[in-house]
Parts: sequence; structure tokens; C-alpha cells
Amino acid sequence: MQPLVRKATMDDVPVLLQFEQGLIQAERPMDPTIKDGHIHYYDVRDFIRDEDADLFVAELDGELVASGYAKIKGDRHYLKHHRLGYLGFMFVPPQHRGKGYNKLILDVLIQWCRERDLQEIRLDVYDVNDPAIRAYEKAGFVKHLINMRLPH
Repeated sequence: MQPLVRKATMDDVPVLLQFEQGLIQAERPMDPTIKDGHIHYYDVRDFIRDEDADLFVAELDGELVASGYAKIKGDRHYLKHHRLGYLGFMFVPPQHRGKGYNKLILDVLIQWCRERDLQEIRLDVYDVNDPAIRAYEKAGFVKHLINMRLPH
């Protein structure tokens, strides 16, 4: 059975907050700059309310199995495009991975951007997150820029 992909609602917020903590837990080993303790990446409610963003979920038998958002952002004045679609909060709980649910979310997010005539679509992914990189490349994304840091 295929999950239903739909816009998130305020009723979904408690589960989405759990997803956010799952994402933070997964990313902490990849990023030594993330603070210890309980943190938040997002204001999930803002994604639901924002006119320039939409947060989508995949729901299977009443259970949320994936999430992701698309947001319109302005970009640098010297680029060919003036705005872009930025994707984030792609998360699938471990027990639901490998079933194509992230692809369903990605397809909806890309379509959302296309419907808004956004020619440039970007996302960030940790360079050591090979499974995510492969999934994004499979969806048509290409590596573009490497962000480097100098540890102390």
C-alpha cells in the first residue's frame, strides 16, 4: 500500500517534533558543531503557516512515515535566478526506511517548486551521509558546492 502524501496540519505537530528529534539524533554524529542537549532546528508550526513554504507528510494507515518541506527563498543578486526552492526536514523513521517514502516526499516537494516557477531547487546534506546523497542524486540533484570548516 502506498502512503498518502499531504500537507501537514497542526494536528501533526507532536509527531513532527519527534521526527525533528530523530533527525537531530541522526545528524549529531555527522556534525560536531551541533549543541549538546535538547535543541530544535525548526519552528514546525511556521512551516505550516508560512505562505512561502509547505510542509508535507506521508501517512500510511494513520501513521506518519515521512516528512519534508519546501520554502521559497531569495538568493544572491549576482546569480541567474532571484529566488529558489529550498528543501529540508526530509525524515523517515528508521523502521520505515528503504520503502521509497522519501522519494514520494521529494517528488511532491519538487512539483511544489515547479508549480511556483522556481527554476533552482537546493538542499543541504552532510558530505558523510552517503545514503542521503545517493537518494538525492537518484532524484536528479547534483553536487554543487562544498562547505568547509576549520575545526579548532
